[in-house]
Amino acid sequence: MLIHPNFDPVVFSVGPVAVRWYGLMYLAAFAAFWWLGLARIRAGLAPLTRIQFDDLLFGGILGVILGGRLGYVLFYKPAYYLSHPLEIFAIWQGGMSFHGGFLGVLLAMVFFARRHRLAWLGVMDFVAPLVPLGIAAGRLGNFINGELWGRATDLPWGMVFRGAGALPRHPSQLYQFALEGLALFALLWWFSAKPRPRGQVSALFLIGAGGFRFVAEFAREPDDFLGLLALGLSMGQWLSVPMIVAGIWLFGWSRRTR
Repeated sequence: MLIHPNFDPVVFSVGPVAVRWYGLMYLAAFAAFWWLGLARIRAGLAPLTRIQFDDLLFGGILGVILGGRLGYVLFYKPAYYLSHPLEIFAIWQGGMSFHGGFLGVLLAMVFFARRHRLAWLGVMDFVAPLVPLGIAAGRLGNFINGELWGRATDLPWGMVFRGAGALPRHPSQLYQFALEGLALFALLWWFSAKPRPRGQVSALFLIGAGGFRFVAEFAREPDDFLGLLALGLSMGQWLSVPMIVAGIWLFGWSRRTR
């Protein structure tokens, strides 16, 4: 049995301003996206220019933050935020949804592609391999904060988290770090290293991100205000199902229309 290190969520403070680990993880995510995107542009594997990429990054940041927050509000606590609408803007209190952020980025890329007269699927094929390391950074932030822990387990790497009782639990944040982050990045970076029919890289992202999240949710403790839903699945799993189905359809469509 292991004990969570109980990191201080605040890295350092300057007067009233506190720099938190979770915020640094967001910065790391955007930095990884920027660095990998430039590498793809230099290698001639991008459908856009260096200047257009700056615009894309700005739109992606807005999509992640606004979509992630609104997704949490709508998917997880709609009744609460309907009664406390001003708290929607209190992002520092926590509450971001991966699926909401994903939808936010999709919408941001629609506007970007139309503005620059680029093929939307081509843009998404470029973006998809740049995302998983950002997901990994977010999950590492969850682990440092000691939040979103897993279900109780008797495995030797079970970990006791502050605020989660005395039972050891799956460090499910690290499972998601490894699956949705590192494994998905390796798969997409390899698959997109040579030309593919338009839409296939995006399809693989949908299947991989949705599938890995679905599997990892079996080890993650369901949100206490939701519990398990129909068929004993969590909200995260139900939100992942449409991603997997859409990815399978898109992969087949791409093969037929190549």
